[in-house]
Amino acid sequence: MTAWHVLGVGSLGSLWATRLARAGQPVRLILRDSARLAAYRAAGGLTLVEPGGSSAYPIPAETANATTPIHRLLLACKAYDAEEAVAALAARLAPDAELILLQNGLGSQDAVAARLPRSRCILASSTEGAFREADFRVVFAGHGYTWLGDPRDPSPPPWLTVLDEAGIAHEWTTDILTRLWRKLALNCAINPLTVLHDCRNGGLLEHPAEVATLCAELTELLLISGQPAAAEDLHSEVLRVIQATASNYSSMHQDVARQRRTEIGVLLDQACAVATRHRLGLPHLKALQRRLVAHLTARGLPSH
Repeated sequence: MTAWHVLGVGSLGSLWATRLARAGQPVRLILRDSARLAAYRAAGGLTLVEPGGSSAYPIPAETANATTPIHRLLLACKAYDAEEAVAALAARLAPDAELILLQNGLGSQDAVAARLPRSRCILASSTEGAFREADFRVVFAGHGYTWLGDPRDPSPPPWLTVLDEAGIAHEWTTDILTRLWRKLALNCAINPLTVLHDCRNGGLLEHPAEVATLCAELTELLLISGQPAAAEDLHSEVLRVIQATASNYSSMHQDVARQRRTEIGVLLDQACAVATRHRLGLPHLKALQRRLVAHLTARGLPSH
């Protein structure tokens, strides 16, 4: 049975790791350094909190310096760390290695694939809700869906049945890039505003005009980028996501609250760069980027 190596024990990485372990799959966590590994062992493993209660999973863990070969890697770190993370593991990747990339935005996936021309990189886009209640303790906040696909190879991998057994709702798609563009637009419409208004996702229902204007500009951006399917009914879906995740804090809001670097670079910066390339004005989107940069800078956080 092929082991699942998981790099990145944030909310989604922990959510996948615990459910795979519960389904009897061999899972190994890859942690940043020996201090992090010691903290993990002291915590006794990962804890998954669900409506029915909490369960601890003492999943084996190691650092990147371990020598066991990696055949399947779930890369669940932040987009800005992805390329450096796989570079540190490149020597351990087996010739037939598969990577599942759970990064937000666009750009980091291409950088990882360029680093690893012999490995298969499967892109993923998830709408599952989760947040870290404490170190190594993740709360499953809302069932969602994960789309997976490979722009270079439309054939699905045989291990998708394992995701069924683990209760990870998913679908293989031959058009994963549409999903990633759609997720980029959703994140740009929601995450920065939750930071600027310091609110849960549901708090954006008090700012309907701002949300609607952003959605209109993001729809323009998707259409000119050749992504009409990703643009379809964007405003309606943004409102649906806001309502469905009303009690959740967005990942960007959580990062700012914890004084961590955000993913502005692969979200707003990326969207604005594409707009500039196509000579699109999009004044509200660009103003949002400037406001967020000022907000992050004022808090001593990186603004890219």
